[in-house]
Formats: sequence, structure tokens, C-alpha cells
Amino acid sequence: MGVDRTVDVRGGAVADNESQGSETVAVGLAPQAGSAADAPADTLADALAEVGSSPVTSDEGTGPARRRRRSSGRWAIVLAVLVLLFALPWWTLFSAGTDWPLPVVVVSAVVFAAALLAFPVLIVRGHGSRRLDRSSRIADTILGVVWVLFAWSVLSLLLRLALFLSGVGDPAGPRIVSVAVAVVAAGLLAWGHHEAMRLPRVLRLDVTLPRLGRGLDGTRVVVLADTHYGPIDRSGWSARVAEAVNELDADVVCHAGDIADGTLDQRRGQAAPLGTMRSRLAKVYVTGNHEYHGEAQGWLDHMAELGWESLHNRHLVVERGGDRLVLAGVDDVTAESSALTGHRANLVGALAGADPELPVLLVAHQPKYVGQAAGGGIDLQISGHTHGGQIWPFNFLVRLDQPVVHGLSRHGERTQLYTSRGTGFWGPPFRIFAPSEITLLTLRSA
Repeated sequence: MGVDRTVDVRGGAVADNESQGSETVAVGLAPQAGSAADAPADTLADALAEVGSSPVTSDEGTGPARRRRRSSGRWAIVLAVLVLLFALPWWTLFSAGTDWPLPVVVVSAVVFAAALLAFPVLIVRGHGSRRLDRSSRIADTILGVVWVLFAWSVLSLLLRLALFLSGVGDPAGPRIVSVAVAVVAAGLLAWGHHEAMRLPRVLRLDVTLPRLGRGLDGTRVVVLADTHYGPIDRSGWSARVAEAVNELDADVVCHAGDIADGTLDQRRGQAAPLGTMRSRLAKVYVTGNHEYHGEAQGWLDHMAELGWESLHNRHLVVERGGDRLVLAGVDDVTAESSALTGHRANLVGALAGADPELPVLLVAHQPKYVGQAAGGGIDLQISGHTHGGQIWPFNFLVRLDQPVVHGLSRHGERTQLYTSRGTGFWGPPFRIFAPSEITLLTLRSA
């Protein structure tokens, strides 16, 4: 039986360590400059938080007047979307010919208006520079509820038309629509909250890599992504995830980014179980876009303290049965706009010194990086970011920004991409028709 090896180059220093029958030899590569594309905010809430805070950017050529105009324009768009999100559900439930008693209409209007006015303030207080968890919890819940109500209010227009064509008039028709939307939304939100808070299901998939040596056939790669430790304390959930990962007997564990929302001090306890996860060959981590809302370098350093290899535009080489596999990682594509020195997605730097004849598994947070991966001859890219849409039908909006929302896909002659729906959730504590997952990829040679 061959000796398992992990090789990593670190500034020319070489160290040998033996643990549980595995040999680890470390090497090193300093992060190098590269190119990255700036990405849009994930959600309306992200946009609000960005407008409400004052992030440091490298946009030195933009004058104060132009920045003010740009900010005003963004606020106008965001507020117009907000009004539509809140107004359509209210109209569907309490107006539109329902002829509910006047007190019901007035009270509902006050409630929806209060939520509309409070939401931007809560988002900025919770997800902006102040990072107040209570504000985040309230705002995130409002966002989830109003999104579900909005989506089903839009769909209810078809029911309204069908009832009209069937001769069901006012107020019976509109009341049927109102009650149907309320019941469906309430049921989906209750189920979606359960799905968000539960231990993720294990999704198992074989992935054939033609260049993978036979000695590495059967290599078990566990994928975590988008844990998003956040304002709801999920320390117990995090511990159960770690137990589930350890039961999978992984050779490699990957965390594809978006580890937490908030500062390291705020989320240290929730992230602690990551230090208990075990693997035979390597545990690797890359930054996601949410790390760049706060302390990206702090998370890279902390994951190293927890026993993970932070693939900050660098690579490792793992070996089993005489065959080797390159494990590479790049920073998120938004890293360049963070103004953090040395942070940017840099595939050339990540692969510097790697044998071009070896198969490469690349961890990159966003699926849209697969274009660069395919151009660089990567065999398999592992990504997260999309959450599978998290709350239907947001998956259709995600697809406008990403080439894939979930699953295994092929890009070019050699490159395959696996996109995880994510292990946790961001913001609204709901997952509707987009279940969370812990993924076990078994690599197969041709």
C-alpha cells in the first residue's frame, strides 16, 4: 500500500511531518498579482448594505460629485425595487377587489409600510459597518418573507385570470387568491425554515477525471461551501456538520468560501468545529466574496490555525499509490476590488511550479471563474456561491450572473465544474426548493 503524501511549496522551506500514516511535505508560493472581475451584489440586501456602509475601494479616479451621483442612482433603484416587493403582496392580499373590512385594510397597510421603512435601516445596521446581529436577524427574516409573498403574488395573477375566465367575480375571486397566496406562503416559509436549519443531506457523486492516475482512483473529496456563520448562532449545527464530515472518511475536505458573515471575533465560536474535521491528505479553503465584506486575511489566518491549508492563490500536491493530484485554490473574483494587498484571483500564481502533466482540482468560490479554469486546462473546478438559488425562484436571477446554479457540468474539452448548493444559508433563514448539501465527490480514473 502506497504512502499518502501532501506536498505544498512555501517560500522554499521544506518540512516533513508524519501523522496517521500520512506524510506531509510543505512548499510555498507567495500570492501574485492577477486579474479579477468585480461581481454584483448577491442580493438586494447586499446592495443596501454596500450603499449604507463606506467600503474602501481602489476607485481613485472617481471624483466626489460622480460618486454622489452613482450612490444616488443606486439608492433610487434599490428603493424602487423595495416598494414593488412590498406593494404587490399587500395589493394581492388586502386590496385588488378583496373588499376586506376597512380596519383590516388600514392595519395591513400600516404594517407593510412600517416594514418597508424599517427594512433599509435594519439592513444597514445589521450588514453594514455596525454589524448588529439583532438588526440582521429581523431584516433577513423580513426579506425572506416578502420575497416569498412577492413571488407567489406574481404567480397568483394566473389564478386570478383563471377565476375571472371561469366567471368568479369580486370579491369571491380576489379573496380566493388572497387566501391561497397566504396559505402557500406560510407553508413554504415554515418548511423552508426547517430546511435551512437542518443538518444538510449528503449528496454523493462519482466524477471521472481522465488524467487521474489509478493510484488515486476512489479518492473521496468532501465539499463544504457557504457555511455563512452569521447572526443566528448555529454553533450546534456547525458541530453536527463536522461530525457528518468525519463520518464520510474523506481523503480531501474542501471549503469553497463564504465561511461567515461578520468579524472573526463574532463568529469564532461557530467556526470552531471546523478544527475538528479530519482528512487523510488535506483540508483546503479559499475565500468567498463575503470574506471581502470584512476580514478576509483574518479568516485565511484563522483557518490555518484550525489546521486547514488556506489556498491563497497557491497549490498543494497530494499523492497516493504513486500517483499525484494538484489541489489549487484562488481568491474570490471580488478580491481585487477589496484593496487588500495581494488579494485577487490569480490562477497563474496558484499553479506556479506545478507539473503541467498532473491533473488539477481547483477550488474557486464562484462558478463563473470556470472560463479561466477551462483556459488554464483545469480538470475539475469546485465552487459554491449560488446556494442553488436558496429561495425559489431566485435561482433564475442567479443564472443571469453565473453559468451554472448547481451540479456537475462540462466546460470545454477537459474541464468539469461542480457547483454546490451550499452547506448553510445567507441572510433569510429559509431554503425553498434549494436544499443545502454536504457533497461527497468520489474521483475516478478513466
